[in-house]
Amino acid sequence: MTNNQSPIYIADYNYPLPDERIAKYPLPERDHSKLLVYRDGHVSEDHFYNVGDYIAPHSLLVYNNTRVIQARLEFHKPTGARIEVFCLEPLAPHDYQLSLGSTTGCTWKCMVGNVKKWHDEAIELKAGNFTLRAYKEQTLGNTFAVRFEWSEENVSFAEILDAAGELPIPPYLNRKTEESDLRTYQTVYSRIKGSVAAPTAGLHFTDRVLDDLRQRGIETEEVTLHVGAGTFLPVKTADANEHTMHTEIIAVPREAIEHIKANLGHIVAVGTTSMRTLESLYFMGCKKAASVAQFEPYDKPYTLTTEKALQSLLDWMDETNQTTLHGETQIMIKPGYTFHVVDQLITNFHQPQSTLLLLVSAFVGGDWHTIYDYALSHDFRFLSYGDSSILNLRK
Repeated sequence: MTNNQSPIYIADYNYPLPDERIAKYPLPERDHSKLLVYRDGHVSEDHFYNVGDYIAPHSLLVYNNTRVIQARLEFHKPTGARIEVFCLEPLAPHDYQLSLGSTTGCTWKCMVGNVKKWHDEAIELKAGNFTLRAYKEQTLGNTFAVRFEWSEENVSFAEILDAAGELPIPPYLNRKTEESDLRTYQTVYSRIKGSVAAPTAGLHFTDRVLDDLRQRGIETEEVTLHVGAGTFLPVKTADANEHTMHTEIIAVPREAIEHIKANLGHIVAVGTTSMRTLESLYFMGCKKAASVAQFEPYDKPYTLTTEKALQSLLDWMDETNQTTLHGETQIMIKPGYTFHVVDQLITNFHQPQSTLLLLVSAFVGGDWHTIYDYALSHDFRFLSYGDSSILNLRK
């Protein structure tokens, strides 16, 4: 915690969430979910297929095009011991696309279940015509560096995961991954593999909704933030400022930054991951550096306008011959944060005492109770497969 952070008591961000209000499965039609509409303290409701009614023409809708990988691998030792390896992020090669595309082997940061049964030996998993071998190389706090090698030549690690891995649905669903989740737990626009959790605000979109938005003159843009398992970590400290935010990898093409800069004042973020990416761009532009630390937005007086910050970022990318910005963000958006890029947020209903609820509270000027009390009393479905909301920034 930094010295100049006023305490934020996480107990103030609690609410009752009965298990039956957590949506265990999505609706048969994605865009038929309920939509809560919040503007200036007033709440109403509709269905998601009408979301375009609440977005001004000529706005720019920014969504996260990441795709969830089948990151959970189950190995069995000759003794019968079951070892679960959950791939979190690549270490070597560090780049997601290079690591997932590797045909010779790669090393990932992993969580390991039943790790006491795994000593120095290689463990194996057979799937189809290949054998996947895993070697535990190094302890990294509560995680491990795990080296993967496989027998089949000219097969990528992404193909290995598709064949042998399991899609990791959220733990609070309290059920096994099912065949239907392979389709329903991906957005219709997902294409860049790397996440271990879906950017769930995007699960409501259909081609029909996207076509309707285009016909209304609403443009779209893509960014990439690979969602890590840290998104599910609860805040366990009494003061949220003492919680350590997870770091996530982002990638934003130069053309997307130009598109965002040209539409400032009319930016709609689809989900908290798009929000964190977009807001991180401001600080990266101020610093001319591709990383944002947890409390950086609060520790220094950043005075550039958003337009100048994004132009500074574009200039820096030109100076360093970057056509795509590859960076890392640990940004913690909490009450007291000043928003620089995003004007509207489409998001689901988040867990009590979570950093995502802190983000929502910051966006609506602390008025999150109005939104959640309405959702709880009007039969909205909660969390990843639940209903949605469109929130207007309360200044």
